Amino acid sequence: MPITPTPGVPLTLTGRTALISGGSRGIGAATVRLFRQAGARVAFSYRAAKAEADALSNELGGPTQCLALQQSLTTPEEGQALVARTLEAFGDLDILIVNHGVWPEDSPAAAITPARWRNTLATNLDSAFGLVQAASAHMLTRPSPAANALGPIEAPRGHIVLIASAAGQRGDPNHADYAASKGALISLTKSLSAELAPHAIYCNCVAPGWVATEMSASAFATPELAARNLAAVPLGRPAHPHEVAGPILFLCTPYAGFISGEILNANGGAVLIG
Repeated sequence: MPITPTPGVPLTLTGRTALISGGSRGIGAATVRLFRQAGARVAFSYRAAKAEADALSNELGGPTQCLALQQSLTTPEEGQALVARTLEAFGDLDILIVNHGVWPEDSPAAAITPARWRNTLATNLDSAFGLVQAASAHMLTRPSPAANALGPIEAPRGHIVLIASAAGQRGDPNHADYAASKGALISLTKSLSAELAPHAIYCNCVAPGWVATEMSASAFATPELAARNLAAVPLGRPAHPHEVAGPILFLCTPYAGFISGEILNANGGAVLIG
């Protein structure tokens, strides 16, 4: 039988509501844009970049379609509060993207202060747990899709995507705190998937390598630094933020309907060893 070509394969999120933490810049802003292009309503958080957040919201439909929420994220309670504010504004939540985080300046492990350690883990892990705890609790109240092994695939109760890092898999010299926090997110992904997949809530992780963002600018400040940091990347360059946003979007569509508990590496072909 001949195959009739189609003009494209739609990765649509029409009718879905998403919360993206850390959405004002970098990977987060690229993800906000892509989710809006796919038809989702989006709430996103920012900590201090109000001008960038307001501009992004206005660009993508204003607060009824793309809502910027100023929210500090350093405790589980603050993560829970961000979910509550999203539900208050939009009434429902289909998708959670945990993207916010800090990458402190280079420091050997022996010199990392207790205050820095606590702040990195609080921001990158503690508040992430509050987000997934509150979001999954809401998703569990949503209607469960009918169990039908051979029939049409119904929409799941929800999707959760955690943004980790290659550093969480192979470590990162002079960033032990950051690597530890991202490694914990990978373990959290697997635990959540084992717990929530039977309830039709998908939990996955995207683990980027080097990405050209404001946060990583210091790693490419000189040609020597750039050459050193990209030496293990076969593509020879950092990712553009939209090249990470794309895999995040894919994991929230029906085309990823049999993927849960996965760590999707977006690292330019770098081989993770150890």
